[in-house]
Amino acid sequence: MNVFRILGDLSHLLAMILLLGKIWRSKSCAGISGKSQILFALVFTTRYLDLFTNFISIYNTVMKVVFLLCAYITVYMIYGKFRKTFDSENDTFRLEFLLVPVIGLSFLENYSFTPLEILWTFSIYLESVAILPQLFMISKTGEAETITTHYLFFLGLYRALYLANWIRRYQTENFYDQIAVVSGVVQTIFYCDFFYLYVTKVLKGKKL
Repeated sequence: MNVFRILGDLSHLLAMILLLGKIWRSKSCAGISGKSQILFALVFTTRYLDLFTNFISIYNTVMKVVFLLCAYITVYMIYGKFRKTFDSENDTFRLEFLLVPVIGLSFLENYSFTPLEILWTFSIYLESVAILPQLFMISKTGEAETITTHYLFFLGLYRALYLANWIRRYQTENFYDQIAVVSGVVQTIFYCDFFYLYVTKVLKGKKL
């Protein structure tokens, strides 16, 4: 554990809380991609299959449980409680364009050809592209609510902080996870254009 890892986890948690708070307060899922949230729920599910078999620390276990709960509560709100407000007409990204190559890559590039390892690798690859349906939806509608942009900012910040965490771990522990680092870099690249717009527009009080 180092400061970048902790700040990354807190940024990730804050992003999820902001999204849940936005949906609950407004009683609306407008502007939120349900498909991205399904992908994130799938990411956490396949990554945390070792929740009850591999204890690392109380912190690690609590964060896993919280992320899983937040992900599935979000999906429930979008497709259950507030489904009438869900903008399905604009949430049209084809998930098979992401799932098929990610599944194939998980079988081809992994550290061990075992079910748990392949699923863990799948979760890493999938997380790197899971935000694309949300970004596609914003580009299609032409705008996004301010709270939604805050959610995306902290989600991108989490990934950037994790890159710093991996650099720090390499310096102090000589630890290097090629799959996680490469996937993290790809994910951060997807946010670069959004970061620019966030700083030049949202922070100045303009709409994205």
